[in-house]
Amino acid sequence: MINIKVKEIRPGSLPERHGDWIDLKAGMTVKYNKGDFLMIPLGVAMKLPQEYEGHLLPRSSTFKKYKILLVNSTGIIDNAYCGNGDEWQFPALAMEDGVIKKGDRIAQFRVVPVMKSVKFSIREDLGSKDRGGFGSTGV
Repeated sequence: MINIKVKEIRPGSLPERHGDWIDLKAGMTVKYNKGDFLMIPLGVAMKLPQEYEGHLLPRSSTFKKYKILLVNSTGIIDNAYCGNGDEWQFPALAMEDGVIKKGDRIAQFRVVPVMKSVKFSIREDLGSKDRGGFGSTGV
């Protein structure tokens, strides 16, 4: 079992595990207009174990219910982001006017082992032929 230290910055914001992911809630009510960029506080700070990082994504219902998009595709929370005031947030773009109420489950995360050390070996030739460029399988 993985032990995660949690500080509840905004009451009623503690994470809840449902299924394979852990749900996170809006830490406050947020009213927005189409085109607004939002930093939605999730009401908690966490200290992940040294060998783990967090992957933050919207819940599958978030766009359907609130018409917001997570702007950075996937939020990566490294284990160094762990201070008492390091509140997790959900950076979003509003596609329509709307309201998210305090306590609404809008995000989910999971903990993932950090990448092992990497060493780059500089080469003039990689020993493989080109496959057709970025976005091509080469078939």
